[in-house]
Amino acid sequence: MKLDRLLAKHRLMGRTQARTLLLARRVRVDGEIETRFDTEVDRFSAVLVDDEIVQPAARRLYLMLHKPVGVVSATSDAEHRTVLDLIDDPDKDTLHLVGRLDRNTSGLVLLTNDGRWSKALMHPDKKVAKVYRVTTRDPIAPDAVAAFAEGFYFHTEDLTTQPAHLEILTAHTARLTLHEGRYHQVKRMFHRIQNRVTALHRESIGDYVLPEDLPPGEWRMVPESANETARSSPCS
Repeated sequence: MKLDRLLAKHRLMGRTQARTLLLARRVRVDGEIETRFDTEVDRFSAVLVDDEIVQPAARRLYLMLHKPVGVVSATSDAEHRTVLDLIDDPDKDTLHLVGRLDRNTSGLVLLTNDGRWSKALMHPDKKVAKVYRVTTRDPIAPDAVAAFAEGFYFHTEDLTTQPAHLEILTAHTARLTLHEGRYHQVKRMFHRIQNRVTALHRESIGDYVLPEDLPPGEWRMVPESANETARSSPCS
C-alpha cells in the first residue's frame, strides 16, 4: 500500500492532507523520516506521525518444521492433526505454508506470515530446488537417471516435467532434486519407471536445509537475517 493512502485510511483524512504531513517531515517509517507519497509499506512497517503510532509493525515469522508422516500440510483439518497443531506460538494463526507435503511424506516444511518471502521461494520462475530422499519398493534401475533428466510427459496436465536430478544411493534409495512441484509428482515419476515409492522425505528447499538435530514434530525459528535476500528480490 502507498504510504499516503495508509495515512489517509488510518487517520481518517484525505490523501492531500496525508501528503501535507509527509512534506512537513512529520512521518516516520521504521524510525526514518519519510517524505515520499508513493513509498510502499505493508503490515510489517512501523508508521508514526510525530510521536503517535499510526500502525505498529507486525511481527515477522519464519519457521522450519520437521513434518512427521501422518500430519497434514494445512492450517486446519477436520480429521487429522495439522502442521499448525505442532507449533506453539501466540501468532501461529497468521502463518501459511511455503509449499506442502503429502500426509504420508515427512521432512522440511517452511511456514511464514510474509507473503513476499513465500512467493520468492515458490514462484515457478524462481526454480528453487527441492531435494527429497526417496525409498522404493523395487531396485532403482541405472537408466532411471537419464529418464528423470529427460522429464516425463503427464497427459492429465498436458505437460512434460522439468529435468530432475536423480542420484541413486542404494538399490532402493535415491536423492531427487526437483525445480517444480506438481501434484504427487515424485510418486508419479517413479510410477513411470514401473517402481513404487514407499517412503518420501524432503531434505531441503533452496538454501533451507532440515537440521539433523530437529526431531520429527519439532520446529524452530529461521533467523530473519537469513531471509533478507528473498525479501529484497520479490517476483514481479
